[in-house]
Amino acid sequence: MTKDTDTQNPMTYARYLDLDRVLSAQHPQSGSEAECGDEMLFIIIHQTKELWLKQIIRELRLAKAQVAQDHLVPAYKAMARVSRIQQVMTLSWDVLSTMTPSDYTRFREGLGPSSGFQSDQFRTVEYMLGLKDKGFLKYQEDRPHAQEAMRQALENPGVWDDTIAALARAGFDIPTSHLERDWSQPYEPSEAVEAAFLTVYRDPEQYWELYQLAEKLVDLDDAMATWRHKHVVTVERIIGGKMGTGGTAGVSYLQSTLSKRAFPELWSLRTEL
Repeated sequence: MTKDTDTQNPMTYARYLDLDRVLSAQHPQSGSEAECGDEMLFIIIHQTKELWLKQIIRELRLAKAQVAQDHLVPAYKAMARVSRIQQVMTLSWDVLSTMTPSDYTRFREGLGPSSGFQSDQFRTVEYMLGLKDKGFLKYQEDRPHAQEAMRQALENPGVWDDTIAALARAGFDIPTSHLERDWSQPYEPSEAVEAAFLTVYRDPEQYWELYQLAEKLVDLDDAMATWRHKHVVTVERIIGGKMGTGGTAGVSYLQSTLSKRAFPELWSLRTEL
């Protein structure tokens, strides 16, 4: 595009945001827009969540790179932004809960075997936080690019692994098993890691940067737990104890995820303080 063309066709709000494509990306399966009832809300809620997940992934990549370089203070901003986004995503469940069970049954059949359980970006976020389970890769067999993004997050250190490495560089005694391991495997809590962070929490003035980093991580874990809880309540409100879409167990499966913690030692150490 030449400079003259730019002058003749200045950027508009709609073109900058590519709104024509964004606003035409909702395709209800239960009929026309006028006929689809609450399916449009259902689609928009989930599309919006995916956009926020895209931003979370960008922020976590930045935070991980900064922690890996011991630039802990700059990493706070990205982590704080992620926790704020998580709060917005949690609030969106309140909007979805205005959909009644009768509303949902009118279009649920059109979802077929699809389910939010299959969200590659959500699993990528979990992997980047350190919650590793390679079983979710199989749901992206038809989307190699998404599967590869997940695989990269699975096979590389999570943000908790990066934090533990930062502890070691700061002079704390961290076992080699937690500095050199198969990153694709689930994390196993360490008494040594807890002891190191206990030292940090008992003397926050001396270890201020590590202390604040730890609290930013707790914010992320807290926000994720809150999101999971609200998800359970919303699903139970809409479908009760029925089987979820995609063959999931529905509420019972979601309830089983409530105890997940990406940074377990930051929770267990509180008992010891």
